[in-house]
Amino acid sequence: MGKLQSKISSHTTKYRATGSMEETGPARAPRRHDPVHTDGVTTVAALTPDLCVSGGRDKSVAVCSWRSGAELRRFLGHQREVTKVTSASNRVFSASRDKTVMMWELHGAPGPSQRFLGHDLVVTGLAVSPDASWLCTGSRDNTVCKWDIETGECLGRAAISRNLVTHLCWVPGEPYVVQTSEDKTVRVWDSRELRVAHTFPAKGHIQTSCDVSQDGRLCLSTSSGCAGEGGEATLWDLRQTRDCVREYRGHLQTTTSCLFLPQGLVPTPSIATSSYDSTVKVWERDTGACLATLCLEGAGPLASLAACDGSALLCASLKAGIHVLRPRERADAALEEVAVL
Repeated sequence: MGKLQSKISSHTTKYRATGSMEETGPARAPRRHDPVHTDGVTTVAALTPDLCVSGGRDKSVAVCSWRSGAELRRFLGHQREVTKVTSASNRVFSASRDKTVMMWELHGAPGPSQRFLGHDLVVTGLAVSPDASWLCTGSRDNTVCKWDIETGECLGRAAISRNLVTHLCWVPGEPYVVQTSEDKTVRVWDSRELRVAHTFPAKGHIQTSCDVSQDGRLCLSTSSGCAGEGGEATLWDLRQTRDCVREYRGHLQTTTSCLFLPQGLVPTPSIATSSYDSTVKVWERDTGACLATLCLEGAGPLASLAACDGSALLCASLKAGIHVLRPRERADAALEEVAVL
């Protein structure tokens, strides 16, 4: 990590329309709030326009204001580190290395209101249906499960050899769930019968995360990598499923998270990626051009991204908490770090 880190600029960079890279200079020092977690933050997700939920190696799930840094709730119950978090309405869901998934009420009792038990290994995928009725989970035990959120009943369980799940994402407005795997593939599941509807062509490296566009037409996946090999993000068309649409290359190590950026955060349709190389990159979705690179010095490996209220990007890091990133005050895609939680 040290060698690679030394080669990354500590400045924010952006690309001109011609494709040449322009240095934008060092950013202002970010505000430092009390840390949300006492150890590395492994996952972060938006809860409301003002609130985020996060999970960490300290085994806790926290709800806080990303604007002020104030902690609103802390949920304790997992026996090992939290691997994934997501939300629906006023409910928070968390997965853990303790093989369990728990549901928490934002305005309810401090303990879990529901437990989803059934995986044999660490739970690494978590997705809630658009109507908040069903929950899909995935694990390194090669299985994907569907649950009734209200009763906690397991409605289906599907196992595929070598399908070590790394991430799940529900397609907005559809009964389909996108899943990435250590077997280097991206699968699309039909949640109604819990069967694989499509498998994209295998990539060259482990697929580490995925995201789906708000219109449900496109999905992204990210790859593991090392020393500049692999580490790309890949754009797929969920309607034309034979080949990938585009690749985004530039990270030096494993790319851990990807996100379709909401309109207003940057001027053009764009995506963001984070990596173990401590950088967040913004890419023009349709051309693949890298619009900006922000190196979070001292943050260590970056684990997860989330977009809040169309004006901020949150990034979970394994050494330095949750980083709040915002566009610089001008019409380009350059980011600056404004706070650390």
